[in-house]
Amino acid sequence: MIDTHCHLFDEEFDNDREECIKRAIDSGVSKMIIVGFSHDTNKKAQELALKYPFFYPSAGLHPSEATLDYLKDFEFFKAFAETNKIYAIGECGLDYHWDITYKEEQKKLFRLQCEYAIKRDLPIIVHSRDAAKDTYDIIASYNGKLKGVMHCYSGSKEMALDYVKLGMYISLGGPVTFKNAKEPKEVAKAVPLDHLLIETDCPYLAPTPMRGKRNESSYVSYVRDEIASLRGISKEEVENITTANAVRLFKISEI
Repeated sequence: MIDTHCHLFDEEFDNDREECIKRAIDSGVSKMIIVGFSHDTNKKAQELALKYPFFYPSAGLHPSEATLDYLKDFEFFKAFAETNKIYAIGECGLDYHWDITYKEEQKKLFRLQCEYAIKRDLPIIVHSRDAAKDTYDIIASYNGKLKGVMHCYSGSKEMALDYVKLGMYISLGGPVTFKNAKEPKEVAKAVPLDHLLIETDCPYLAPTPMRGKRNESSYVSYVRDEIASLRGISKEEVENITTANAVRLFKISEI
């Protein structure tokens, strides 16, 4: 398996990071996309990737990083991205859940990263929360030139299929295992298997039966198992196809 979205640099792992990594490997996770989202975490992702060969780092600026200085921040990010090996741009996108003070700056910062991803021929890792229409409109405006993944997708089945038509992948995490998570389960059944990815977003959004606890990469197996159950196929099929999808999207070495 490949956990296509984890934050193992997070301070929540400071006391047992090595043990978490070992549990992931022992559970069948062979590679992990370690996702940066700020100047500090981009650097931390890079440092971990240099230490462990099975980590593949990304770099980006989360919408919560958007301020009036977004242009200055983007230039700083771009300089980092051009001097370090990265496999994706992001996590970036739009988030209107907590604060929309810099809503327009969020959109501009997201567009800059989309255009940079196209220029670098890199996939983009998209965060979207309470901003479904604006996120879709921006991605659609690139007419299929932008490739990437809708991380921990929480939108409708219909919009998921529209994203697939644009060439985007849909990634599902812990919420698909929640008992009352109707939409994620519908998405899991509807999205073509060749455009589906699995992730943890650890330390956030732990799946059932670990819900409420710290999430970790080894728990991606619960996501795989739930998708297999929903689609009526084997765990091995979900594992093999989502792994091949991740290898293809992120242009990483074969297992």
